[in-house]
Amino acid sequence: MTSEPVNRQAGVGKLGLCSGCSFFPDFLNGGRCQPGDACIRAHSGRQIDRFLRNNKELATEYLADIFWERRAIATRYAPVEAIFSLKSDPDEVVRRVVATRLPVEQLITMIGDPDREVRLSVAARLPEALLIQLIHDPDYLIRATVARRLPHGQLAKLTKDPEREVRKVVASRLPAFALHMLAEDAEPEVRAIVAERALPGLAATLLQDSEWWVRLAAVSNAPVEFLSALADDPEIEVREAVENRLAAEKTA
Repeated sequence: MTSEPVNRQAGVGKLGLCSGCSFFPDFLNGGRCQPGDACIRAHSGRQIDRFLRNNKELATEYLADIFWERRAIATRYAPVEAIFSLKSDPDEVVRRVVATRLPVEQLITMIGDPDREVRLSVAARLPEALLIQLIHDPDYLIRATVARRLPHGQLAKLTKDPEREVRKVVASRLPAFALHMLAEDAEPEVRAIVAERALPGLAATLLQDSEWWVRLAAVSNAPVEFLSALADDPEIEVREAVENRLAAEKTA
């Protein structure tokens, strides 16, 4: 009764990757692998992942494997203390996995990684106190990620960032009393965010902005006595916003 499945599985070994595999036939018979579905010897990330997901205790054996994808998947399942040496793995995919799993206090050693995705993972997880070390990263996506997490007291350091998208993030997070640092930004998209959040005095100044959508954003925050200057604004949306604000004030 038991010889039939063994003979059938032996045929699989002769014809496929099971041949010469150190896990054959025990793992196959025990349901711990399956040719074409869960196989450590396959050149298929899906099959390798399924094998190691079911056999996590074997992951450390493949951290130095010649195949980058096998190393990367093994890094996902190996104990954290076993993957420290892979911070300098030659393949960026492996290092990306490392950056998502390392204890946060270990991440500082990866802030200079040449791969952007690795640095993005570092920027997303690095303790706030250490984020300042990434504000001059050459990639604006990393700097934007830093801007989203940086403590408010350090955001001023990014108000002169060369990339508009970074300054937009800064404008959305700066304390209202500090928004004047971006009130004359070269990009109207940045000034519009400032106008939406500005304190009354700064909002009144931005009612005179050259871009109509900045003036529009400032209408809701500016003191009422300054709004009459926009009654004849060339943009109908600005005029309508002024009318609505004045009408609301009268009925308040």
